[in-house]
Amino acid sequence: MTDQSTKPVGGESLFTVLVALCANVLIATAKSVVAVITGSASMVAEAAHSWADAGNEVFLVVAERRAGQPRDEAHPYGYGREAYVWSMFAAFGLFTAGAVVSIWHGIQSWSAAEGEAEVDYRWAYAVLALAFVLEGASFLQARRQTRLAARRVGLTVLPFIARTSNPTLRAVFLEDAAALVGLVIAGAGIGLHQATGDARWDAVGSIAVGLLLGVVAFFLIGRNRDFLVGQAASPALRRKALEGLLDHPAVERVTFLHLEFVGAARILVVAAVDLVGDDVETRVAEQLHDVSDAIKRQDMIEDAIVTLSRPESPSLDLASYR
Repeated sequence: MTDQSTKPVGGESLFTVLVALCANVLIATAKSVVAVITGSASMVAEAAHSWADAGNEVFLVVAERRAGQPRDEAHPYGYGREAYVWSMFAAFGLFTAGAVVSIWHGIQSWSAAEGEAEVDYRWAYAVLALAFVLEGASFLQARRQTRLAARRVGLTVLPFIARTSNPTLRAVFLEDAAALVGLVIAGAGIGLHQATGDARWDAVGSIAVGLLLGVVAFFLIGRNRDFLVGQAASPALRRKALEGLLDHPAVERVTFLHLEFVGAARILVVAAVDLVGDDVETRVAEQLHDVSDAIKRQDMIEDAIVTLSRPESPSLDLASYR
């Protein structure tokens, strides 16, 4: 069974997050040094924003590590949903330390534009160029992993990012993409400031970057919320699961089927089936266990709960999942 998420291979999602973390730390350090040299309030805000981004990546590292813990008695379906919790923290961080700070700083800069000291444009452009290279390297790693995963399920990159159950990959991809667009916006604001002598262009750039980050943050928050409250699997996945159940020799029909994500590329299956024949209770119990075990042997299945159907319950139709 495959998914629009696909199972992370060999800790590649963790590697992608670590690449982004290293890039953000280097960018934040460069911006901090330039902020000290130039005394630019805008660069101070940019440095604070990059340090906040690095902090968000730490949340994503924690998400990957905690979600990978084996199941136990307290968590019979594993710790997969931990990834959505910590990714939610990262998304809130992007909103508060990214969007809100950038918009607020832009409003303040607009008000104080006339009294703002001249920026050393050489240092500003240099740090933006360095940031673009480092963010670009991080984005290329996220894009490479995303393209490979999307190709396996026959999707292009953006639809895959919208649907995937892997929250860390989605967060790194979108945050890096937003950072690259934000650097272009910031560069345009500085260029217009230099060309016109009007510092309010810097303020416009800061506000525009904040709005961009706000859109990304709200999208990430919404998707993490969807998976935390119980994201059902797609009709294509449900159809494959139903086909697998009906192909089992002990199953005559299926009357109920629910697939729910309990982590990145981890699915809980709940089904009600009508078994072939009318065996005694002990034999029926064995057959139900056999059906459940067959389901759990499939890729992505965290656990499967199979019960008997009521005689009057209607059968599920494969055609309804096309």
